[in-house]
Amino acid sequence: MGLIEIASILLLVLFFFLAGGLWISLALLVTGIAGMLAVRSSWPPDQLLSTLDWSGNILATTIWGETASYTLAALPMFIWMGEILFRTKLSEEMFRGLAPWLNRIPGRLMHVNVLASGLFGSVSGSSAATCATVGKIALPELKKRGYDEKVALGSLAGAGTLGILIPPSIMMVVYAVAADVSIIQLFLAGFIPGMLVMALYSGYIALWAVANPDKQPPSEPKMSFREKLSESMNLVPCLLLIALVFVVLIFGWASATECAAWGVLGSLTIAWWQGSLTWQSFWQSVMGATRVNAMIMLILAGAWFMSKSMALTQIPNALALWVDGLGLSPFALMGALLVMYILLGTALDGISMIVLTTAVVLPMVQKAGYDLVWFGIFVVLIVEMAEVTPPVGFNLFVLQTMSGKDSNTVAVAALPFFFLLVLAAIIITIFPQIVMFLPQLAFPPS
Repeated sequence: MGLIEIASILLLVLFFFLAGGLWISLALLVTGIAGMLAVRSSWPPDQLLSTLDWSGNILATTIWGETASYTLAALPMFIWMGEILFRTKLSEEMFRGLAPWLNRIPGRLMHVNVLASGLFGSVSGSSAATCATVGKIALPELKKRGYDEKVALGSLAGAGTLGILIPPSIMMVVYAVAADVSIIQLFLAGFIPGMLVMALYSGYIALWAVANPDKQPPSEPKMSFREKLSESMNLVPCLLLIALVFVVLIFGWASATECAAWGVLGSLTIAWWQGSLTWQSFWQSVMGATRVNAMIMLILAGAWFMSKSMALTQIPNALALWVDGLGLSPFALMGALLVMYILLGTALDGISMIVLTTAVVLPMVQKAGYDLVWFGIFVVLIVEMAEVTPPVGFNLFVLQTMSGKDSNTVAVAALPFFFLLVLAAIIITIFPQIVMFLPQLAFPPS
């Protein structure tokens, strides 16, 4: 049996267990064992333990070796930082600080969804947390002031995804560990694409507002420049936290892991200053971060074991050679991967998409001549699409719960912003320097 046939069978095994409701991590473990069984018969039996004992030894050494990582320590810290900020008044203060400056722009306060999500996303690292915290204050305010509910829901669903594109990002940490690339370079690479996506979102909102003037509420009362500045003081806590994290990161005063620790300290300080830091909220943030981190680590453990299994079977190299034999151009390969990931996004969450595919996809990407840091941002953009794609789009779940609308209504509202993310992925593929400018500026190629 050839390696491509083995790969097809393993893929069917994986989807069988996933469709049966088995936990993703366990489905990965079982598929990894199946991959080892597929090649076990070709090795001398006197040089190996029984297959299960042998795979068990590899499982233990792989998980221990991969989890005993200083780099991976950034993951629970960024998750905890987001959990702390989720329980503060930060999103409400951002809304108040941004609103006075948007009165003259078509779409007016609808842009707060984008800007506030960008700001909160830059300190939370989580799409669902960004969507929930900004939506919690923005949806009632926009509804009360008469803004179109469909565009409000769609812009919140799309803008909430900025939490995983604008660094620090939990998804970037997961990819950096899975692909063995620099977290700092990946963080730097996310800035300009994040601004690009925000510009596309705001541009769409402005065009929609110009085309639909009858769906706009009356203008807000004018405020003096002094009053606007006074309201903008509400942005100070968020801006200080962003500055704290990124100044020490960009100037090399701390590693990505140490920046995460500084971020936790800063978020605790903000919560204390706002009066929202109680023993109950502190404990809730710890337990919330523990649950999320345990889920991610369990999935990563399964993915690491499956990656080791794939390496032993030589399937990734065979697939890379097969794809190379198709004669696809680099652009065609990215187009094929774009479609593949969009389809995966309808059934899997972002972390699972990354850890399930890196072992197979990265050899193809490298062979096509793409930088793995650039590809990390490309994948994160596609994971953003998965957040607003039914049936498992997390942001759709969040907004469905908060708005009381059915999932189809929220999904249709988010559709324009899904296509804007597709457009962003195409733009960075055509112009890769959008992604690589800051990493190459900070770390010039030797």
